[in-house]
Amino acid sequence: MPFTVPAFSTIRDALLRDLKNQLPDADTGPDSDYFIRATSVASAVEGLYQHQAWIVRQIFPDTADRDYLLLHARLRGLQPKPAVAASGLLQLNGVPGSAVPAGLVVKAGSQGYTTSASSVLDAAGLATVAIEANVAGTAANLPAGNQATLMAAPAGVSSQVLLASMSGGVEAESDAELLARLLELIRRPPAGGNRYDYRRWALEVPGVSAAYVYPLRRGLGTVDVVVTSAGGLPSPVTVAAIQAYIDDVRPVTAKNALVLAPTEKPANVSVLVQLAGTTLAVATPLIKVAITGYFASLAPGEPAIKSRIEALVSAVPGVVDRSVSLPAANVVPVVDASKVEWVRLGSITLGLMP
Repeated sequence: MPFTVPAFSTIRDALLRDLKNQLPDADTGPDSDYFIRATSVASAVEGLYQHQAWIVRQIFPDTADRDYLLLHARLRGLQPKPAVAASGLLQLNGVPGSAVPAGLVVKAGSQGYTTSASSVLDAAGLATVAIEANVAGTAANLPAGNQATLMAAPAGVSSQVLLASMSGGVEAESDAELLARLLELIRRPPAGGNRYDYRRWALEVPGVSAAYVYPLRRGLGTVDVVVTSAGGLPSPVTVAAIQAYIDDVRPVTAKNALVLAPTEKPANVSVLVQLAGTTLAVATPLIKVAITGYFASLAPGEPAIKSRIEALVSAVPGVVDRSVSLPAANVVPVVDASKVEWVRLGSITLGLMP
């Protein structure tokens, strides 16, 4: 049975009761000296009780405050992962043969980037160079095809450039994420290289938010690890870092371990609804939130179930009927020796049923 910390008034009344038992003639009323003294002692005792309760919470990592959570994690060799800057490729154009030095500063909206490699424009006047965000975090993750500007374009190079890819930016690991890794290590301790070991190794690398392990996908002795970053694709730099780390810690008896990013498989959604007591303008954001949340929860290799989408739309307040024309059926990703597809939300089209 758990110990119940007595309330302040309970402690004070117990002190006055014991005093009255020892000195039946003592005045213990609210205006008495004994009452004042008992009140001060009860206040101190209540603080001690609360401090003891706080100490007990620090004993267990899932109830510990941040400072003590870090101590629990450090005891098992874990540290909070730092934020990671997004990286990708930048496409430049201009006069063929023009030199493109490294260190060029690029702006895309409010985000700043710097090229990390040099190049020369080819015969078509194009070049692709590596680029990295100036500030770590998810804000610098941008979809392919975003326009950007060179702040100081070299001679023969256009200042208007294109972000061919920009992904892998991740925020610093939160306390909840660190606790999840710690509990996973406690509940599933190292086991000589089983699938949970590979998942844990991948998650130890900065820039990794989730990891999915596929044993024997390419035959006996093979282990494949698919990783994602902040709900999106990891950068090639992150994938290479995970591959190097796993190759260093995995059992030497394993034939081959491959780390890869999933291949996105967009799925468009088209829905017609019949409403009662609401309007399409009011229902639209609620439906989009429900559908977006469902697709965001899908793991690489997991199919998008059409009936699940229908149920989510039907559950929105005011929707009395619905007709989902897209997807026409369950969206089943390909998982084979060449790739692992990840079903992602494409466009959402909503309308009223005739």
